Amino acid sequence: MTKRPSEPVYSTAVAVGRTLFGGLGLKRIVTGAENIPATGGAVLAITHFGYMDFALTEWMVWGRNRRRVRFLAKKGAFDKPVVGWLLRGMRHISVDMKAGAEAFSQATVALKAGEMLGVFPEAGVNTSFTVRELKTGTIRMAAEAGVPVIPIAVWGGHRLLTKGRKPSLREAFRTPISYAIGEAFTVAPDVDARERTLELRATMQALLDTAQATYPHDGKGAWWQPAHLGGTAPTPEEAAAAEAERQRRKAREAEAKAKAK
Repeated sequence: MTKRPSEPVYSTAVAVGRTLFGGLGLKRIVTGAENIPATGGAVLAITHFGYMDFALTEWMVWGRNRRRVRFLAKKGAFDKPVVGWLLRGMRHISVDMKAGAEAFSQATVALKAGEMLGVFPEAGVNTSFTVRELKTGTIRMAAEAGVPVIPIAVWGGHRLLTKGRKPSLREAFRTPISYAIGEAFTVAPDVDARERTLELRATMQALLDTAQATYPHDGKGAWWQPAHLGGTAPTPEEAAAAEAERQRRKAREAEAKAKAK
């Protein structure tokens, strides 16, 4: 195996993460770990229910074969002093939502160079805890770079930190984190991106269904369990309506700030 060059920032971040997750007593439950390749470019298509999903995925992959995952992250995160320095040091890729072509180009180059990229096709944290409609970028990126897509469902990470919830160490302590990793699939250059994205969504939901069905904690009546499984999380329709209102509010606030200048 080719020795990978040293990356002090990434190694330090992983060490800090391992210490934090170990201190919380988090338990990894991984099925399909053999689907994570030891070498070569690949796109990890990951469910997104909590703000720690990227770190938890890095933790899992590092534990499997010491590979580094590069994530596509919103430009706003890179603009923050400490977080931005960390993201750049770990060679994650900045995504400007108003001009995504540059990020797409950088991601494709990285994939062709043998990097493993982590993406959240839902494009934001989903509070219904079901897989909503996906963006087509994951499929288009894999087709352009000629690399496989590996679907992953992460379940339990949202109990640590998610949208609209304040973190609680007591609640997070010894939380099981389940990973259901699907088989890699290739994407032909002339693929119908929309159709293949619908298939990816179905696959991710099936993986999520498995992770939820085998999860060791009973979530009946719990805020972190989806409504269709007896939890009190908002339904997909309620979550979509709340997100649309949040986006409208952000737009109004941005417009007000622009007029005030």
